[in-house]
Amino acid sequence: MYIRRAEDRGHARFSWLNSRHSFSFGHYYDPEHMGFSVLRVINDDRVAPGAGFDTHGHRDMEIISYVLEGSIEHQDSLGNRFIVRAGEIQRMTAGTGVAHSEFNHAKDKPLKFLQIWISPDQKGLTPGYEQKEILQTGPLTPLLTPTGESGTLRIHQDATIYRLVLSGEECHTLRAPSRSGYLHVLEGAADIAGTTLFQGDAIGVSNQDVTVLAAPEGMTALWFDLPEVQVP
Repeated sequence: MYIRRAEDRGHARFSWLNSRHSFSFGHYYDPEHMGFSVLRVINDDRVAPGAGFDTHGHRDMEIISYVLEGSIEHQDSLGNRFIVRAGEIQRMTAGTGVAHSEFNHAKDKPLKFLQIWISPDQKGLTPGYEQKEILQTGPLTPLLTPTGESGTLRIHQDATIYRLVLSGEECHTLRAPSRSGYLHVLEGAADIAGTTLFQGDAIGVSNQDVTVLAAPEGMTALWFDLPEVQVP
């Protein structure tokens, strides 16, 4: 198992941004934490009111924003201009190149969101954009899938991102035969094979199932079903 504790993540702190990096990003570099399978970035960002990321460019990456608190004001070179609110998910395919800006839409409230990057299954894709709110339909609800089926957003990779919601002491088994899986805790706490994970903690596995037992206060997490990690 690969265990990533919240307090061990990289840290970037500016007057307008407080960000925790699960994997190497920007000025934070750690060769032992470069990503997991095709999952390349999970940044836990807190943005001050009215502040944000000025226009900048990306290529050949699937970029996902999952808003936890507040709302993002998004603009891009494709002509999109949207507000992404708490509970909504945004997917931007950078492909051949796209420029965008992301700001805290509120002038008096902080913004909290996860910025997630996944390497696409091919380079040179046509840039694209989607966003929506996906309601929970059970303990494990798909948010992004390779085909965009059943009302999910589409991701250009053999990967699916789920939201896992468990009530107090509820148990759920996540399947990963011949696959890799990565669980990132958003709220609450849970026990996995005798290891307790808290908010911001994560665990990665390859080719094995994961049984999650929620703590008494319950738990919300993201589960990434990914191609199997190749070990040299």
